[in-house]
Amino acid sequence: MKEEKVKKQIAILGSTGSIGTQALQVIAAHADLFEARVLTANNRWELLAEQARRFIPAAVVIANEAHYESLRDALSDLPVAVYAGADALCQVVEGTEVDMVLTAMVGFAGLPPTIAAIRAGKPIALANKETMVVAGELINGLCRKYQVPILPVDSEHSAIFQSIMGEQSAIEKIILTASGGPFRTYSLEQLETVTPAMALKHPNWEMGAKITIDSASMMNKGFEVIEAKWLFGVEPERIQVVVHPQSVVHSAVQFADGAVKAQLGVPDMRVPIQLAFSFPQRLHSDFDRLDWYAMHDLTFERPDTDRFRCLALAYEALRRGGNIPCIVNAANEIVNRAFLEGRCRFLEMAEVIANTMQHATFIAEPTYEDYLATDAEARRIADNCINH
Repeated sequence: MKEEKVKKQIAILGSTGSIGTQALQVIAAHADLFEARVLTANNRWELLAEQARRFIPAAVVIANEAHYESLRDALSDLPVAVYAGADALCQVVEGTEVDMVLTAMVGFAGLPPTIAAIRAGKPIALANKETMVVAGELINGLCRKYQVPILPVDSEHSAIFQSIMGEQSAIEKIILTASGGPFRTYSLEQLETVTPAMALKHPNWEMGAKITIDSASMMNKGFEVIEAKWLFGVEPERIQVVVHPQSVVHSAVQFADGAVKAQLGVPDMRVPIQLAFSFPQRLHSDFDRLDWYAMHDLTFERPDTDRFRCLALAYEALRRGGNIPCIVNAANEIVNRAFLEGRCRFLEMAEVIANTMQHATFIAEPTYEDYLATDAEARRIADNCINH
């Protein structure tokens, strides 16, 4: 009698966002290997209900409790448990049936459920970079304590991870590539007048609004520098950002002998998502392949931190340490939303973040409770900067 494969049960925190929806595509393509055990969303209850109807998870969670009744009623004919609220996000990832947690929530909100999942011993497929930005040292300590692996889903960190697979030598340098976003060639004068609609038109990647704005300001790349430090144990002076507009080289690693290993591919987030789900195996996919004869030019440039000051602020936060990265993340979440809503100019975002770094309370060795307090304080300071 043929033994049936046991499917890996995956909880997707943020299933209605860009990463979450693509993760469900991966699960659908390998339905013999993976199953969506838990799906969660913040506000988009209609899409969450559609996903639940298709994938029939054991449970769904809507973080915004105002949508609970609508979601519950929409799924009343299905054997799907419906929960609401931030506490429920933490509780559902602790279930014994969950084999892996994909953290694809946006922003600071992803930190508490990620910590809950680690404490429950669940391997993490990490797409919520803010978790490592805000509390990288805390997360690493918890992962060591509970012996939980983190598999990076960001295309850049997945590329670094793939480049060091099987290597015994220490990393000499990480080359973190950046597309440069939609405003790579803009002057400071031009950046004064860019609009949210312009910023949302990323040249290469299809992402959610928050990360697309962060890409345009290069704060996203700054966060990836911080994330790389904690994921790979490399100090900031050994993490080099290189602007690579074609987004073919997803990142690279340089070793002691000067050799460089890079991971290349078409810009498709399903590739690192699938690898995180299947590691250490690589599964077949029908994703597009690189056309080597079509790649006439691969170019690399030095980032301009005068025009894109957010990148410099992220490096500064990493060097200063303590709760400064948490301050930067909180302020950035505020200015990102304000820019999208037309309440803050593009270049003003960096000014507000720098001002918040200056005025928020510095804590050299923050606890989890300190991170919560820092996040709240920095948001208030950033809000006041924008509104006055």
